[in-house]
This record gives sequence, structure tokens and C-alpha cells, in this order.
Amino acid sequence: MNIDDNTQQLPLKRTDKRDVAEIFRDRMALLIAQKGFNLARFAKSIGIDRSALSQFLAPGSTRLPRAETLCAIARTCGVSLDWLMGLIATETYDHDIAPMMEVERVTDETGSRMIADWHRQAMGYKIRYIPSALPDLLRTDTVRSFEFDAHNSDERIAREQQARDQLTYSRRPETDMEVCMPIQRLQQFARGQGIWRGIPVDVRREQLEHMARLIDELYPTFRLFLFDGREAYAAPYTLFGPLRAAVYIGNMYLVVNSVEHIRALAAHFDQLIRIARYGPDRVSGLIEEQLAELPAV
Repeated sequence: MNIDDNTQQLPLKRTDKRDVAEIFRDRMALLIAQKGFNLARFAKSIGIDRSALSQFLAPGSTRLPRAETLCAIARTCGVSLDWLMGLIATETYDHDIAPMMEVERVTDETGSRMIADWHRQAMGYKIRYIPSALPDLLRTDTVRSFEFDAHNSDERIAREQQARDQLTYSRRPETDMEVCMPIQRLQQFARGQGIWRGIPVDVRREQLEHMARLIDELYPTFRLFLFDGREAYAAPYTLFGPLRAAVYIGNMYLVVNSVEHIRALAAHFDQLIRIARYGPDRVSGLIEEQLAELPAV
């Protein structure tokens, strides 16, 4: 598709569904030819059945894929949604479609804004999250201040705002969020071990009580699962529905936009849930056990 740059972003004047479907079929045929795939292989690469792809490509068909399938096609083939649907005349890789993988370097402040944006974009999809410590939205301000004592005040404020944003998000009725973390992390916190060494027992008690209340309040839109960290390892990452995954690696995120890689991470998360020792109905009970073991103040 070597079209002169002067035609870039030229709007197409067709709005009838039959015309849109015809443009979509033509452009799909071109993409399949460019890839050199047969229908079965191309269908697999975008995550749909061959029979479904055949129906979309059938002459005269007015069927169009769902939004997530269109996004998968655009990402896999490196084209824009506007081009795929015939809204512009040239095949240009634009800002609507992200590369398969990218690195976003962040500070706590910019990272908080980025996470909030990704949550908004994924509204209506299931969010699946493996925290690096305790889940942000379940932490008290006192615990957060202890964990980020070495950070400057602007970064602490950004973290607090991120937690408030996540809590507000989790209270929406359309929210669907799952969190997985090792049992041992909760136990380490309750005992004041690891990164929480030196945190006062009254602060730990307040945090555990706060966590138990929120887990009960937010269920079923927020569900916490605990797995045995001796059975499986999980780096911190978040799945924003089918849109993207963000793997946290310190002061940067590895952002995954590839459908294939997002599915692989989703399968990993599914496995953690399958082996979880405590589901949402039992986590509060475990927290109560940890509270009972705390020394009297």
C-alpha cells in the first residue's frame, strides 16, 4: 500500500454499514496477503476462530467483529482502527495503536497518573492485579507513609492519590477486579518482617482491620485471592482487560499490548487463582487469625 503521503488522513465518505463492511473485508484481505498467512493461521494470530473470520470475510456479509477483536487485528497488524474501518484512506501506524511492547519510565507521580488513565480506559473490563507489596487500595495512609518514608512528599502524595483513585474505581458497580498475592506477604506484614520490620504493632493492627473491612465492603466487585508463595512465583503486574498489561519493574513499566502476550499473562493469573489457598470468602478469616496473634499493645 504505497499511497502518496498527500492523501494521508483523507476521510472516506461511506457511512452505510454495507460499505463499511466491504471496506473492512478488502483491508482484511490485504492484511492477510501481506502476512502471508492462510485463514486459520491469521485467525489464530488475532485470537478468533477460523469460522468466525470466514463469516466476516464472506462476500456481501455485513457482520463486523466486536471492538476487542478489532483492537486485536489492529495491534497484530500494526495499523490504525480508523484505517481498518475505512475512516481514513491510508494505512498509517498512528497513536491509536500501541506497539506490541514498550517501556514506560515513570516517577511515582507520573506512574500514578498513567495507572489511573489505564483504569479509566479499561472501565467495564476485568482488572487483574498482582501487587508488589500490599494492594494499594487496601493500605492505610500510615502504612503507605512507612513504606515510602524515603520518598519525597510529592511522591507520597501521588501514591496516596493513586490509592484513593483505585478505591473509588473499586466502589463503582460496574467494577470487576481480582487481586492475587502470596499468603506469606500478609503473614510477613502481620509479624512486622521484611520491608515492614520496625512498623509498630498498633499500625499493623489498624492496617489488618482496615483491610478486612474493605474486603467485605467491596465484595463482589473486588476479590482477593491468596496463594502459597512456595508453590508459585508472580512478578507484580496488572491486566487491564484485553487492552494491555503492565509489568512493574521498579521505576518503569513494561507495557504489553500484544494479544498473545496478554493472554499468556491472563493464563498465568488463572493458574494462581486455581492454586489459591484462600479465596475472597476466606481471606477475612485469615486476617482475623493474624490479628489474634498480635501482641497486646
